[in-house]
Amino acid sequence: MTDLKGRFEILKDIIRDKGSCAVAFSGGVDSTFLLAVSHELLKERCIAITSDSPLIPRHEAKTASDFCREKGIKQIVFDPDVLSDPLIRENSADRCYFCKKTIFYEIMKIASDNGIDHVFDGTNKDDEGDFRPGMKALTELGVESPLRQAGLTKNDIRELSKEMGLDTWDMPSFACLATRIPYGQEITTEFLGRIESAEKILREEGFKQYRVRAHGDLARIEVMPCEMDMLLGKRTLISEGIKDAGFKFVTMDLAGYKTGSMNDVLS
Repeated sequence: MTDLKGRFEILKDIIRDKGSCAVAFSGGVDSTFLLAVSHELLKERCIAITSDSPLIPRHEAKTASDFCREKGIKQIVFDPDVLSDPLIRENSADRCYFCKKTIFYEIMKIASDNGIDHVFDGTNKDDEGDFRPGMKALTELGVESPLRQAGLTKNDIRELSKEMGLDTWDMPSFACLATRIPYGQEITTEFLGRIESAEKILREEGFKQYRVRAHGDLARIEVMPCEMDMLLGKRTLISEGIKDAGFKFVTMDLAGYKTGSMNDVLS
């Protein structure tokens, strides 16, 4: 297999060959790295387009905007009305397909209006192994995934981000707030806000990688096994805070944090 340096050179060749790009930018590890490299290579022919909806926590939207401002990157922020679509709001197993289709259709339009020929997203090589119906929508729309095409994994991206001096190199993984809600349970703005408030408590208490999975009135906390003792040590404060956010019951998942754990019901 090509070594890391070789994969990085492949990525840069892919980006250079495009001549211009719009990066779908969330402020997470992958899209930050992709945007930083693309902007370094293409300068003003690279822009960031950020979807800012109730599905995105406020601190993540701020992180994305701060990065673009600091780096002098043109950022266009838009608010897709995703919850007006019953195919998204009803939260079937294919929700991500419909949501990505809606968001990236608008991103493609914004890119075209700004004279940009190519839209990039931050899908990486590791994403091929998970249940991700949204990837089908990206393919149908012609969205390109240079990180995946170059064979870069999440660990590769973290290592390269560290070498580039990007603060995001050790940032926890992001995911939209809808991934905290079981399939079949309706997604509402109020419920998303409840989840965001609950996760804010964990973030402010110093937890690094976490999720609050919301099963109706029950909040199921996932943290890394190494942080379970810390969670138990702060259980009263955290339980009271999450109940104040709108939940009646608070529990800790003994299996710990697992990306995409809501997909377990599909296997």
